[in-house]
Amino acid sequence: MTFSIIARDPSNGRFGVAVASVHLAVGSTVPHIRSGIGAVATQAHTNPYLGICGLERLEQGEDAQSVLESLLIDDPDRDLRQFHVIDAAGATSGWTGERCMGAAAHLCEQDLSIAGNCLVNSDILLCMKQAFLNCDPDWKLGRRLIHALQAGEDAGGDHRSEQATSAAVQVSGTSAFPLLDLRIDYQEKAVNALQDLYQRSQDQWVQEWRDELADLKTLKRFAA
Repeated sequence: MTFSIIARDPSNGRFGVAVASVHLAVGSTVPHIRSGIGAVATQAHTNPYLGICGLERLEQGEDAQSVLESLLIDDPDRDLRQFHVIDAAGATSGWTGERCMGAAAHLCEQDLSIAGNCLVNSDILLCMKQAFLNCDPDWKLGRRLIHALQAGEDAGGDHRSEQATSAAVQVSGTSAFPLLDLRIDYQEKAVNALQDLYQRSQDQWVQEWRDELADLKTLKRFAA
């Protein structure tokens, strides 16, 4: 019940996920990202464990296709799911279950994957792809992802509403937590609001705060 895009920036190895929907709080369940490992977006009848376990399997050295195949074996409701995966090398893989509603499809290629369901038509995925690829090459990954979301929205987006009411973007950095994690929930023109929030996130004081977080030392995962 959403459309999303995942990508890897080959210039710095960062991963990003952006998503929009008429559903609520998609930023809390759809995007899953881990620095140096990869990203997963899980939607339709969303199963967050596909994202959680997908990242764990990527971290164990499996590639995107192997992870997707193993997750499908483990999920008995796979025909209701839609999810896509990108690994550390930028290889992608996607699944759209036959019971996903409305126009539903995915588009996967090197360093880029796009998926959607309940769409006006599957051409929306191509519009998102072209918007992403045609961006100014100097733009940061987060801005390119949001631009692609806007293209999907402009092309018709979710057939249940003229505009998404929930949108989110995540981008990995060098830390275990996302460099960027922005969310808009239950608001008209959510993609526009996400664009505005992204611009605020580029303010100097926010950049300085983010730099401080990046300098934090990693704590022990388990107490001695």
